[in-house]
Amino acid sequence: MPRPSSGPPVTLIVGHHNRWPRPQVAIDFECALRPNMAAVTNNAISIGELSRLSGLSPHTLRFYETEGVLKPAGRTATGHRQYHGEDVLWLEFVLRLKLTGMPLAEIKQYASLRSQGERTLQPRLAMLKLHRERLVAKIDELSTCASALDDKIRTYRKMIAKSQAPTKKAAK
Repeated sequence: MPRPSSGPPVTLIVGHHNRWPRPQVAIDFECALRPNMAAVTNNAISIGELSRLSGLSPHTLRFYETEGVLKPAGRTATGHRQYHGEDVLWLEFVLRLKLTGMPLAEIKQYASLRSQGERTLQPRLAMLKLHRERLVAKIDELSTCASALDDKIRTYRKMIAKSQAPTKKAAK
């Protein structure tokens, strides 16, 4: 279920490499990585629930908090961590950055800039643009590798088909 957005979805369009024409692929950064993550917007949830929704262990969530990737979680009266919708949405974005190959050190830097507010919009934009350029280059590299694998698979299929074809001597 898509979550309400304050603006248009952020989409990464991947074009095609100069050598091989490929269809464009859109990666929607507004979609939830896990089906139920986007649904958590109004209620506070525990670290266990966030762990279940995100696929990260509670230990990893605490590590992200210690490292400054996640802001310190609110606490219940008994001292248990309590996460809110904005925490879930931020973690979702962090997981997208990880999924697309951004190193943890850069995610920490981005999180630090984000915590400083709107005065850091320019450096955050620059970081995301650089990351996007690296991502597109990596996608092109992987696509080239996939093409090489496709060529090798075609070669093996032809060799197998040729070796299984009846020979002229066997037909006589």
